[in-house]
Parts: sequence; C-alpha cells; structure tokens
Amino acid sequence: MPDDYEFTKDWFSWSPPIWEQVFKQLKTENILEIGCFEGRATTWLIENVDCKKIVCIDTFEGGEEHTPEIMEGVYERWKKNIDIALDRTAFNPDVQVQQCDSYNGLIASWRAFAEFDFIYIDGSHVAKDVLTDACLAWPMLKMGGVLCFDDYGWGEPIPETHKPKLAIDAFTHIFQEDLEVIHKGYQLIVQKVS
Repeated sequence: MPDDYEFTKDWFSWSPPIWEQVFKQLKTENILEIGCFEGRATTWLIENVDCKKIVCIDTFEGGEEHTPEIMEGVYERWKKNIDIALDRTAFNPDVQVQQCDSYNGLIASWRAFAEFDFIYIDGSHVAKDVLTDACLAWPMLKMGGVLCFDDYGWGEPIPETHKPKLAIDAFTHIFQEDLEVIHKGYQLIVQKVS
C-alpha cells in the first residue's frame, strides 16, 4: 500500500494472496463489507477488483476490544483512504457507507439492494453478533457467491462466546448443504452452492 494512506493498524495485509485466488474464480459486480475500520480491505477491493458497487457497514465506534484512543478519527481516516484509492484506480466502483450497526445496515441493504457476489464479515467479534451477521447476509449472497469470515483463528484469551469461531462453526454446520468451504485458515471462506 502506498505511503499516503492513513492506516494506524494492519489487520489485513496477509489476506491479499488468499483473496487474489478467490477473485480469479469469481465474477464480481457487488460487494458487501461488514466492519471496515480504516479501509484496508476496502481500498484493496477498490484497487484490485473490477466491480460496480461496494457497500460498507460500520459504526466506526469499534467493538469491545477497542479503546476510544484506537477509534478516534477512524471514520475520517476511512473516508480519506477511500478517496485516495478511488483517485488512483482504473476501476470506478460506487462505494457506499452505512454508518450504523450491522443489524440495521444489513436490513437496509436487504431492502435497497439484495444481491452480492462477495460478502466480507469482519464486524463485531462477539459470537452471537457474527452469527446474526452471517444469517442476515446469507440470503443476499448470489448463487456461486463467496462469503468470507475474518478472525476465524483469532486467538485472544477471552471466552469462546466473544470470538467469531464458535459462530462460524455453527453457521457452516447448519448451512453445510448450501455451502462449500474453499479456504480455512485465519479466515474461513465459503462459496454458496445451493
């Protein structure tokens, strides 16, 4: 990433090699990102994926693991980083932001625009929130589309109910007839097959 981006944390730079393989096989018009922080994933998508629309949902207030100091100015940095990426890319996606919790953002997306080729879930790490996000997002994923869960391997020493893995395992078990796991590591990525 160029130096003029305003990133204070790097929770994404190991993802592109995996995502490059996913997007080689995926025709992508519309992307939904739940949880975008300062926009590292969003800027990568803008610069590397020829799509029409990227919808980002985030409160920009952080989760239970974030301090107020970390979250100070996050939305402003996200906006600046998105503007930089849009200025330098050959692609021209329509980037929309819904500055709200994921539940309300997903309901609004459901009503306004209900079909996505790629959905990235990286919002709250609390298991019940991750499961809710996945269940609300799944009907909006096109057949053959890809759903990527971040932080599947998040190893913080906290209760399992406050980590994504429990929810991701529950979701993939319940929906096992409708999906195929295409990557399992720190992220878990599935493709909708029925």
